[in-house]
Amino acid sequence: MTTYLPTIKQLQYLVALHEHGHFGRAAESCFVSQSTLSAGIRELESLLGVVLVERSRRVVRFTPLGVSVVAKAHRLLREGEELAELVQAAGKPLSGELRMSVIPTIAPFLLPRILPRLRRERPQLKLFLREETSIHAVESLHHGRADCVLLALPFATGEVDKETICHDRLFVAFPKDDPRDPPAEIPPSMIDEGRLMLLEDGHCLKDHALAACNRPEMRASATMIGTSLHTLVQMVDNGLGLTMLPEMAITAGILHDTNVVARPIKGRHTSREIALIWRTNSPRAEEFRLLAQELRAG
Repeated sequence: MTTYLPTIKQLQYLVALHEHGHFGRAAESCFVSQSTLSAGIRELESLLGVVLVERSRRVVRFTPLGVSVVAKAHRLLREGEELAELVQAAGKPLSGELRMSVIPTIAPFLLPRILPRLRRERPQLKLFLREETSIHAVESLHHGRADCVLLALPFATGEVDKETICHDRLFVAFPKDDPRDPPAEIPPSMIDEGRLMLLEDGHCLKDHALAACNRPEMRASATMIGTSLHTLVQMVDNGLGLTMLPEMAITAGILHDTNVVARPIKGRHTSREIALIWRTNSPRAEEFRLLAQELRAG
């Protein structure tokens, strides 16, 4: 029987080092000195009687056993947080700290409408926001760095519960002087895949846009270069091609002061589902459903 068990702090240090791959950055993320973090991990190795991390001047490399311990540490840390959440959920709903990841194609367009009211009506809620691409946001959720995620579906999320916020229609954006005179609704067949510019890999909007077009050849022909919707709009405004935008971005004014116009795509699967997701069996599930109601009211 093990007399001494790893501490939560030691596991946090190990997970941070695995995430950042650098002692200095890991220490900064844990708000401790590099020497404190390094000593904590050495104490953990001494306690377990194994080497978890191979150290050199240039490289931090985890041993195979170290990788397995990190995976287990993620689960233990998440369960520890859920224990604290269980107690918090018994108190006043939507109060205390809540960490929410939001994808970049939602955050700048939806949150400015919602946050002022949340701050006014839920003053005890300390909402910590983190903008991440879909793949990183889902990873943060399952690793316990985020309590919930506001993103667009369909997307591979793993085992989660969800509340739908709204459905967001997709539009084709093109230069105002486009000679083809597009109709009120643009059929996918009219989209020139050679001129289509989309967000780079990691953004779910790219896949939603391609699914809306239902033209498999576009995946190979479209240019995946945009790092943000604002960048894509500026490129369209300068005559470099066309792109696809969600309705919430257009409603928020992303086309203001540009010579870019947008028309909805005609056909099936031409919208994305905006949803709030959280880990299945989270003790704060009712609180997240209440937050979803607040987001819908925005």
